[in-house]
Amino acid sequence: MQIIQTIRNKGAAIVIGVIALSLIGFILMDAKPGGNSDNGQSVILGKVNGQKIESADFYSKVKIAELQETQESGGKRPNSARSAQIREGVWEQMIQETIFFEEAKKLDIELTPTELTSILMSNDPANPLMNVPGMLDSATQKINPAKVQDAIRNIKKLKGEEKEITHAQLEYPIMRGNILGKYLGLLNSSAYYPAWMQQKDSIEAISFATISYTAIPYNVISDSAIKVTDADIENYVKEHKQLFKQEPGRILSYVSFSALPNENDSARVLESINRLKETFASDTNSKAFVLKNSSNPQFIDAFLPKSRIPSSAIDTIVKQPQGTVAGPYVDGNSYVIAKVLGSKSLPDSVSARHILIGVVNPQTGEPTMPDSIAKKLADSILTAVKNGADFSALAMKYSTDQGSKIKGGDLGTFGNGEMVPEFNDFVFTKTVGQKDVVKSQYGYHIIDIVNQTNFNPAYKIAFVSKEIEASQETANEANIKANKLSVENRSLKSLDAYVQKNGIQKTKIPNLVKESDYVLGSLQDARQLIRWAFDAKEGEVSDPFSIDDQFVIAVVEKVYKEGTQDAATARAATEALIRKEKKAAEIIKKIGANATLESAATLYGKQVVSAGQDSSITFNSRIIKEMGAEPKVIGAAFNKENQTKASAPIIGNSGVYLLKVNSISSKNSDNAEMPGQSKNEKLSALRNQVLSGWFDALRKQATIKDNRREANM
Repeated sequence: MQIIQTIRNKGAAIVIGVIALSLIGFILMDAKPGGNSDNGQSVILGKVNGQKIESADFYSKVKIAELQETQESGGKRPNSARSAQIREGVWEQMIQETIFFEEAKKLDIELTPTELTSILMSNDPANPLMNVPGMLDSATQKINPAKVQDAIRNIKKLKGEEKEITHAQLEYPIMRGNILGKYLGLLNSSAYYPAWMQQKDSIEAISFATISYTAIPYNVISDSAIKVTDADIENYVKEHKQLFKQEPGRILSYVSFSALPNENDSARVLESINRLKETFASDTNSKAFVLKNSSNPQFIDAFLPKSRIPSSAIDTIVKQPQGTVAGPYVDGNSYVIAKVLGSKSLPDSVSARHILIGVVNPQTGEPTMPDSIAKKLADSILTAVKNGADFSALAMKYSTDQGSKIKGGDLGTFGNGEMVPEFNDFVFTKTVGQKDVVKSQYGYHIIDIVNQTNFNPAYKIAFVSKEIEASQETANEANIKANKLSVENRSLKSLDAYVQKNGIQKTKIPNLVKESDYVLGSLQDARQLIRWAFDAKEGEVSDPFSIDDQFVIAVVEKVYKEGTQDAATARAATEALIRKEKKAAEIIKKIGANATLESAATLYGKQVVSAGQDSSITFNSRIIKEMGAEPKVIGAAFNKENQTKASAPIIGNSGVYLLKVNSISSKNSDNAEMPGQSKNEKLSALRNQVLSGWFDALRKQATIKDNRREANM
């Protein structure tokens, strides 16, 4: 049903046939990433482990992604902000795939032509061809090998963008998914849980300890008594460099002045459309009037049910007498007036059959028959049908719609709006039994209306809209304010004083802005501003940028260079940790060497208490009653050296602890975990750990160089 499916989709795309053919096209191509990119005149945008990311390949993938989105949104192209997100997504994908395919190549993981053929010939639900009716046997609904082979022969006809899009949508994902599956399979099988570790874990699972301990909490020393200097932080950062790596970036804030329409602009547009209302009512050529006067010049010359008329005021409009102009009313960001041109009763569903004399190949778009010859043949068939010839027999002989010809041209029942406009208008506005030739983008249809059901009112309505736009005066006013602020305040300190004095809101971006970013807070297309920020100095104020109906002045609050965080940046994350370490050192110094539980407790007015008598302290415990999460204490509780004397002071999460082990015993074996269950759980945990972190591990080891700013992106 290739033709009929596209007719039902209003001719939005040559989907079914192209998908079917292009999938197979992968057999004819090298199974490697970027197999069909054009590297012509190209700029190096970056490198991943020495492998170049070139502009030609990058922009080719961006173009394909934008075309895909345009198709999926019914022809609506992505706006500049969405395009920026697509570019960033493509960039990230190219980095990930370069890293991954390099790793797969080292392991000789690939998808062979034999494997690909096996995938495409299979009836596995994972085979994309299972979702393409043209590739299935009509009787069994299983893959038809002959149709797949036929598609392989036709795939060579795909050219240009169509070939690139189908490669990106279908062929490449098959290869990527197959190789990824093999790689993850290797990782999954690498999880190993040896018998000695299982035995050790089993013993630890049934072991428990009882202890006596004293706890000296950190709050015995006030925070104000412990000073954390920049030198302290710098030393801490130096000892934990991996935790304080810093990417290059900027902390930015901005002030904006809206250039959106104001009340005066709204009143101006309302006055304008009110002037049109009287003229519209008396005008006799509504189509020409709409095309001349509307901000959105679209005239639907058809009767439609109320449910298919895109208007927020449709219920009010359809109650108006014919020739009356309703409105103005607000719809979105426009004022609209609407004129009822007429109404009639139309079916909401139709049954019909057709014979298509095609003039183009729906799979390639190439001409298949001269228009004049197709028209003469269609007229001859119509004459024969009207003279009593068997419609079904003629459909099976002449129709180029492979989906319906085997059914004698029967299309079944469909709703209003499901067919391409020319086809739809005929079957819904004519009467049952009427037959005629109708031309569409696919060729000439000989149509027979079999049945019409559920008649309801339908209306032909003409709409004139006027978008509520900002006047030049409104835009100039916002621009003047923005320039005044920028010219008079060229530093962060001056700008802060100005906005505070004048009650102007300044928006600070809390997250680090990266060099490759496009979006800045609520500003969706801030690429030029961000590029400026990476050429500016700390504290510098920008000239106004026009972004998203606003004039924006940005200021660089702080510059972060690649490397290790400085003391000021790291203070928030380290100050409490360092203060705790200093408190612990003072407590331990005061306790002294060879302290007993009793002497340490007495020094700080604490007590020696017992824990674990209820067998709750096991090696796998996460918390200790009355103590909380203290893993170091749990570890010391199973150290047999602490049975004969007090432990050394333990620096815990909440305080400093000293303990003595009273006993280490085993629980009743009836309560022990089953060895098999424990092994399965451990293996599952190991596999989940490996599978959840494998790419992050590869990326941390990768050397990634981003040159996009130098390439003027």
